Amino acid sequence: MFLHRTRTLTVAAAAAASVALLAGCSGGAGDGTTTTGDGTSITVFNGSTGTITENFNPLSTTALQPTLGVIFQPLYWYNLASDAEPTPLLATGHEWNEDGTVLTITTREGVSWSDGQPFTAADVAFTFNLIKDTPALNTSGLAATAEATDDTTVTLTFPETSFMQEPAVLGNQAIVPEHVWTDVADPVTEINSDPVGTGPFTVKSFSAQSYVLEKNPEYWEEGLPKVDEVRYIALDTADAASAALTAGDVDWMSSFLPGLEDLIETNPDLSYVNTPALTASIFTCSNAELGCEGPQTDKAVRQALYHAIDRTQLNNLAGGGFAETASPTLLLPERDDRWITDKDLLTAPETADVDTANQILDDAGWTTGDDGVRTKDGQRLSMTIQTVTGWSDFISLNDAMKQQAAEVGIELVPSQVAWNEWNQAQTSGTFQLSLDSIGLGASSNPYFTYFGKYDSANTVKVGETASAGNFARFSNPDVDAALATARATDDEAVQTQEYAKVQEIIADELPYIPIYVNSMLTEFNTSRATGWPTDDDKYAMPASWKAWDNGIVLKSITPVEN
Repeated sequence: MFLHRTRTLTVAAAAAASVALLAGCSGGAGDGTTTTGDGTSITVFNGSTGTITENFNPLSTTALQPTLGVIFQPLYWYNLASDAEPTPLLATGHEWNEDGTVLTITTREGVSWSDGQPFTAADVAFTFNLIKDTPALNTSGLAATAEATDDTTVTLTFPETSFMQEPAVLGNQAIVPEHVWTDVADPVTEINSDPVGTGPFTVKSFSAQSYVLEKNPEYWEEGLPKVDEVRYIALDTADAASAALTAGDVDWMSSFLPGLEDLIETNPDLSYVNTPALTASIFTCSNAELGCEGPQTDKAVRQALYHAIDRTQLNNLAGGGFAETASPTLLLPERDDRWITDKDLLTAPETADVDTANQILDDAGWTTGDDGVRTKDGQRLSMTIQTVTGWSDFISLNDAMKQQAAEVGIELVPSQVAWNEWNQAQTSGTFQLSLDSIGLGASSNPYFTYFGKYDSANTVKVGETASAGNFARFSNPDVDAALATARATDDEAVQTQEYAKVQEIIADELPYIPIYVNSMLTEFNTSRATGWPTDDDKYAMPASWKAWDNGIVLKSITPVEN
């Protein structure tokens, strides 16, 4: 797995293998893919490894990544690379009633499905009613009933105030055609091999090694897309993907490459953009009352570790110098500064403060033993910190933090385990410390970070599965109350006041200890297409694995004329 992580890669070793793999994808090889002839084709590696399993069901959690945004579209698109207003797609307007129980949506006229049938508000109503009536598909907890009042108007009626459902409804739900899906026997297991969508591309061919999308002739934005075909490929290793990029066989991928600046300088057709967005953090099983065991259940230990780590050194050692400063609020300092009222909480300390860390531990009764490790009530201040075997950047973080923590009498014991074991320990609470990243929410509103990670509604005992993301088992009634108030209003001034209460508490409790905002490096080959996102124009989240944003990027790029 290397979709959401940086990786240290060895390029040269896999070059020949990479080109050989890609040669089989260039058409006429009996693998289900074809070339475009005189048309323009680009190749994308979005992290798929091994055999590709066909699934273009936009209602499925295991759908192939370009299903969302490239083939099917939502009502609006949210650019999480910036704090911008959502962009209308299949909708042109929306409005809540005063108490936030009815959402009225105006749908776009002149849109056709890829089979030529007209798109109407009835398709929107059908989609949301299908979600509500099929619990296995209802991952957002949608309780609304939808009704199309005419061809361009649909209303969603909620049983309670639901302003905070807006991003999930508008920006995180693909709309499906009623005339197709009304006849689907089981929308949960349907793989939708011949998808009918409104997005800029449709499926041309599929194989277990690659699949090809072609321009949708019915697409509603005139003159778009300009690229004729997009080929998504699977490769066996990240090394093979990197080699394919440098060989000119991949046009778009996201991965950390050592010596990237030198690589770009010697390859004029390559460019890259860095959009740090995921906060690499130490997750702690923090709640002893719910069964967490270990010194990390002591708030003083978590605070001391927060001050003991040297984030600048960690960035240089593990982040390649591309990471950016994190915030103890777990928001993104550059994008979300307007939501952080206490500017002392805007950023985490960049260097270690050993004196502060030692004082915190002294005051909490942790005394230094003969071996340099502190103890309290017979318990050594020793904790296991897990990461996944092969996650080279996180392994480097653990090794460096072990040395840094030892300076204040904390013993960290790094552990490398298989992804399944790491994930099982984290979701069930059978860990002490775990390296992971705080991901992107449905929108940039802090609610979508705070609810999953901190609300008691998502807190479960150790041994039970924390499927909603509160792996720390954190619970605080004041946080719950603040989030409830924020959830019940669309007044951002009120929300900001409530989030300030949350931030003060979580920056003190530190169930998740931020390290840095990890680099999100994405590389492009500009010899066949231009107009990719840049550092100066992050018009979309450029990561090749990012659902929804792929559709924005692919309709924005322009073929290079030969």
